Amino acid sequence: MDTSCTIRLASPEDSRLIYDFIMKMASYEKLTAEVDATPESIRRSIFELRQAEVIICEAEGEPVGFTLFFHNYSTFKGSRGLYIEDIFVDADRRGRGYGKAMFLFLARLAAERGCRRMEWVVLDWNASSIAFYKSLGAEPMDGWTLFRLSEEGIAALAGHKE
Repeated sequence: MDTSCTIRLASPEDSRLIYDFIMKMASYEKLTAEVDATPESIRRSIFELRQAEVIICEAEGEPVGFTLFFHNYSTFKGSRGLYIEDIFVDADRRGRGYGKAMFLFLARLAAERGCRRMEWVVLDWNASSIAFYKSLGAEPMDGWTLFRLSEEGIAALAGHKE
């Protein structure tokens, strides 16, 4: 396992790189039709509005993976947590410890920031990722169901007509 890598916080100049990783991940998950983000919207939402943060994993000077995360809040813990929206390593670079290195980086960051939880979701069919997360000590949250309102659902509920 090759674990020699550098992990850094992304900068606005990485907006295209982040977009490219998102497209690779969407392709892997067979969800490219769902992507309507652009490098410009990524730059604005992440680096101007600070709605999320991104780390980039590099090996031998080349980007090999990324993680997009943000803070959430637990009412039961009375403290913020770190929510991982997406983590992705290029297909030809998997199994070399880069995903684990990003998780270790985020665990240290979460500890420094006083987070009391780290949470994320995984697709049910992604057995290799589920096994990886369990190997880190993560536990699946049985008894919880993820719900979502789409942009259209939000507008409808808010009483806005398109």
